[in-house]
Amino acid sequence: MSGVVSIIGCGFVADLYMTSLQAMDGITVAGVYDHDATRLAQFCAHWNVPAAESRAALLDQHPRDGVVLNLTNPSAHFEVNSACLAAGCHTYSEKPLALRLEDAKTLHASADAAGVMLASAPCSVLGEAAQTLGHALRRGTCGTPRAIYAELDDGFVPQAAYKKWISDSGAPWPFEDEFKVGCTLEHAGYYLGWLISWFGSVRTVVAASAETIPDKEGRGPHAPDLSVATLFFDNGPVTRLTCSIVAPHDHRIRVIGDHGVLSCKAAWDNSAKVTFAKRMTVRRRLMESPFPRRLKLSRPTHPKVNRWGAAAMNFMLGPAEMLDALHEGRPSRLSNDFALHMTEVALAIQNAGEHAGAQAMTTTCDRMEPMPWAM
Repeated sequence: MSGVVSIIGCGFVADLYMTSLQAMDGITVAGVYDHDATRLAQFCAHWNVPAAESRAALLDQHPRDGVVLNLTNPSAHFEVNSACLAAGCHTYSEKPLALRLEDAKTLHASADAAGVMLASAPCSVLGEAAQTLGHALRRGTCGTPRAIYAELDDGFVPQAAYKKWISDSGAPWPFEDEFKVGCTLEHAGYYLGWLISWFGSVRTVVAASAETIPDKEGRGPHAPDLSVATLFFDNGPVTRLTCSIVAPHDHRIRVIGDHGVLSCKAAWDNSAKVTFAKRMTVRRRLMESPFPRRLKLSRPTHPKVNRWGAAAMNFMLGPAEMLDALHEGRPSRLSNDFALHMTEVALAIQNAGEHAGAQAMTTTCDRMEPMPWAM
């Protein structure tokens, strides 16, 4: 792989992208910009990358066969994405594309009109764990999938030592933004991306969301810190998805099929084990095997990041996929439609509140082409 990226935003997550970049051969950074001059200088000195004088200068100098990474705070996503697209740049945005569906649709239309790619994080859908699960589904390993349970619960985060969470170049974890944007918009995309890539469009979302800890630190108002959604796909099984910063840490996904259960326990680890537990009857007791079989792909997959936790995810798989698509003259797996649909579903869950009921989706997205090594 090869290509050029430019970066807007040098906060906490930008260091995760740079750590991932060290595992990728051939991708270079053309320039970096942040409105905070001190943070920009600190970041560029740490990673030895060039700083741009302004956002306009960065976009003007950015190679048109490269990708701009929008790693700013969520409240700035719409404005920054709009500027990137107006400059004719292929754009990869941190999640979500925008905080309002109307704005996300505007970005989608702008990208189509400009003939450029607009993708959204997260990109774990391109990782080994997600692709291994997708491969097992296509092969019918668990039989017909009947239901999926997916959990993105992060523990009781308001009591965590989050002020001690500092990135490699010295950026603090942005707890105010995290609490204001909410765990659903921040995290639901990890499993929504996997699910939409396997089954295509979500037809209807039935969800509820709530703020269970109203006295979180930082200026409010705060977003819901717990959500539970039931997703109905046009061509897939009914799925329950939970997100919270309240319940004990649990990042499992379980695909329940006619023959047994496919499982993965760590959404953020590209190398997480994928297992299959066959269903059986032992002395009249129906159960899944206590000794699940690990599933592996037969070919080498993608570069791994030698870290743990969230940093174990290769954040550069998304930009690399876009660069490969540009080089090969093909559509990107992380399509404009994919980004918009994932944003719509996440917003429907986030905004469900206590009495929202069922909400029909207005956007669509095809299933994703598997990575070559997962065919």
